[in-house]
Amino acid sequence: MERPKRVLIVEDDAHIADLLRLHLRDEGYVVEHADDGHLGVRMLEDGQWDALVLDLMLPGIDGLEICKRARAMARYTPIIITSARSSEMHRILGLELGADDYLAKPFSMLELVARVRALLRRTDAMARNARLESGLLITHGLTIDPVARTSSLDGKPVELTPREFDLLYFFARHPDQVFSRMDLLNEVWGYQHDGYEHTVNTHINRLRTKIEEDPAAPRRILTVWGRGYKFATLPATPQATS
Repeated sequence: MERPKRVLIVEDDAHIADLLRLHLRDEGYVVEHADDGHLGVRMLEDGQWDALVLDLMLPGIDGLEICKRARAMARYTPIIITSARSSEMHRILGLELGADDYLAKPFSMLELVARVRALLRRTDAMARNARLESGLLITHGLTIDPVARTSSLDGKPVELTPREFDLLYFFARHPDQVFSRMDLLNEVWGYQHDGYEHTVNTHINRLRTKIEEDPAAPRRILTVWGRGYKFATLPATPQATS
């Protein structure tokens, strides 16, 4: 029998933490809670967690620092940031430090639970695929290692956030197939929500800055006007993005 998934909540608002704990336990997860950053780091280091729900504004050690420390650990723990800091800068900073998802307060508890469920499902699927394929994926200058979750371009490491890696790996596994933004939300993020398509655009733009010689004229991740995006089997003629 598969063990229950373990979720750590690091949140200093007791009311929000209690609601999160209640809803996540209703899903069958084992849930523990830390109400400050120092305790959160200790619990993160001591436990084998399947997911981390992390507030940014915490007493002691803030959420961004916890996110950074989590990504320095050998074990990969999916992270969802929840914070009243809804600005684009804080969202991008959290994702750059390695968070998998970001939900601004106030948020729906049902949506948070759906995000956790989707993230765990996607992480399990990626792990299964990595074990099955286990070999390197090499395509026009890019080398992608699904087990180590690393990538390089022309022999030089490419630093990707977890979501950027998943997006690149998905594209590379499906060359020349066109995916709409909603397709990508479903396949890579694990959920579909109207209004979140801009998230796909943001990640593709950031991914292009890391793997394209000229992000304004991409040759790998191409826009198929009116339909979505595709990953070119071979480097294409530079395509203007505007």
